[in-house]
Amino acid sequence: MIELKTVAELDIMREAGRVVARALAAVRERAAIGTSLLELDEIAAGVIRDAGAGSSFLGYQPRFAPSPFPGVLCTSVNDAVVHGVPTEYRLRDGDLLSIDFGAHLDGWHGDAAISFVVGEADPADLTLIETTEAGLAAGIEQVRPGAKLGDIGHAIAAVGRAAGYGLLADHGGHGIGRAMHEAPHVPNEARAGTGLRLRPGMVLAIEPMFVIGGTDAYRQGEDGWTLYTADGSRAAHVEHTVAVTEDGPRVLTVP
Repeated sequence: MIELKTVAELDIMREAGRVVARALAAVRERAAIGTSLLELDEIAAGVIRDAGAGSSFLGYQPRFAPSPFPGVLCTSVNDAVVHGVPTEYRLRDGDLLSIDFGAHLDGWHGDAAISFVVGEADPADLTLIETTEAGLAAGIEQVRPGAKLGDIGHAIAAVGRAAGYGLLADHGGHGIGRAMHEAPHVPNEARAGTGLRLRPGMVLAIEPMFVIGGTDAYRQGEDGWTLYTADGSRAAHVEHTVAVTEDGPRVLTVP
């Protein structure tokens, strides 16, 4: 079942989204050569505490996972696409880092992700990130009453495929609200005009994941969580929580 949120409920989700945005900004500011992923996780945990919020990720255990998730951030480096576990790994010059973060406030969740390069960037990595962000913007543009779910995936994939990038197979966005993951699944590649019709009050986490090597395939890491590109290519992942309103898309996880 898909719950349609009221305007008042969307306002609460917007406050959860502000917490998410603050945490991602704080992590990005502190991510430097020599900083460990665990140190970044603690920075985000501090933002949660200061806001009186809770982590959407810490302790989360879907069916595929061998153990509860141990951090408040997903920290995916270079060929890690999503679900990277924070470790003692210290960032190196040129690392491409994707950070996914979720928080809940007063019973409502927000979820967003950013990708950026630490230190001196390879131009190819910057292009990958910019294109993934363009794919996200294209998907958000489709979040309007009467549009179809497939319109979002079609818009995202059109950007990524035109650039020659792969799209992580079998993964995409999701509904969000009282739980971090709700129906429906939001594909990153689909036929336009297909799927569920969007209605005001629906809230979707839209999250393109583009792979620089052009492959869609992936492998699972030994931790049971981290997903890596099959060929070792670098990947980028960006995300926003977006509400369908009569006036068009309302992005809930901007600052």
